[in-house]
Amino acid sequence: MLRRMPSVYVDLGERSYEVRVENGLLARAGDAIRSAGLSGKAAVITDETVGHFHAAALTQALIAQGFTPTLHTLPAGEASKSMAQVDAVCSSLAAAGHDRRSFVIALGGGVVGDLAGFVAAVFYRGIPFVQIPTTIVAQVDSSVGGKTGVNLPEGKNLLGAFHQPRLVIVDPAVLATLPGREYREGFAEVIKHAAIRDGSMLAEIAALDPATREVPADLIARNIAIKARIVEADEYETLGLRALLNLGHTIGHGIEAAVPYGDMLHGEAISLGLRASLFLSEKHAGLSPDTSREILALLKKFELPLVLDHTISGERVLEKLGRDKKFEAGNIRFVLLRAPGDAYLSDQVTPEDLAEAVAYLRIGC
Repeated sequence: MLRRMPSVYVDLGERSYEVRVENGLLARAGDAIRSAGLSGKAAVITDETVGHFHAAALTQALIAQGFTPTLHTLPAGEASKSMAQVDAVCSSLAAAGHDRRSFVIALGGGVVGDLAGFVAAVFYRGIPFVQIPTTIVAQVDSSVGGKTGVNLPEGKNLLGAFHQPRLVIVDPAVLATLPGREYREGFAEVIKHAAIRDGSMLAEIAALDPATREVPADLIARNIAIKARIVEADEYETLGLRALLNLGHTIGHGIEAAVPYGDMLHGEAISLGLRASLFLSEKHAGLSPDTSREILALLKKFELPLVLDHTISGERVLEKLGRDKKFEAGNIRFVLLRAPGDAYLSDQVTPEDLAEAVAYLRIGC
């Protein structure tokens, strides 16, 4: 009997969509996109690295189903998440003859997905788009939920729009082409999902062998389902529930923004942010030190950083995190963890706590 591959449905009324998870699905992307009801010209937005490995296969799959694709390639790296690149990509779409009947395909990691989604949100005041994430971070997190955007020098993701995809195509097989560092960083988001919503998943992550590059489709789908259920309940982050996904991100984003874009990968910064969050969770939420050690051991397993480099200014980190979108009217909204699967949004964390947590990251573990 054929086994049905995992799929996650994101129920957002008229903006609902499916996340399909299956090895080898990239080669059948044209059929999946056609089945989602899309037609017309397809603008494939990717970066130089991902395009080298996967653009030809996607283009062939689209042509086989009667689509007319054009390819728009960005320089790889976080520096491409800028309004200058949005302007350049939108101009290239217009020059290629795209209009309101076209749709965008984001082929890449979180940078490409965020930027391409933002392009789709603003080009002709909004056209459909499809996410084809090629990193673990993007597959389990950023490709789902409709957050799109770019960075400013003052901080990450300060410009953007909510624009839900029409379809998300997740092919775990593409992870084999990732460099080791980019592969491992994604597990910061996987570990975060387990911490906030599914403590039983921590043991499954512990059983993985990072050297094999084999991530079960079921595990990816479980992570996506965690994100999907939270997004369904709080699509625009107005109720505080979606903010739970920010465990480790307040300080993590401050660290990421305190260094030149691209010097630290997103998952690496989030790993440091998670350690800081565990420290504050022990202080304010009664989190067991044993749970902290279990989560830190998983981050170590995937060779993620847990000590803040001495060359990164703590003062600059605090300045950058003060500009974070998770601060409302100067008030700190910080995600804490009581126990695995039990996260909550707290107003107990003070600026002094944040400074103490950043200083704590200097200590080895």
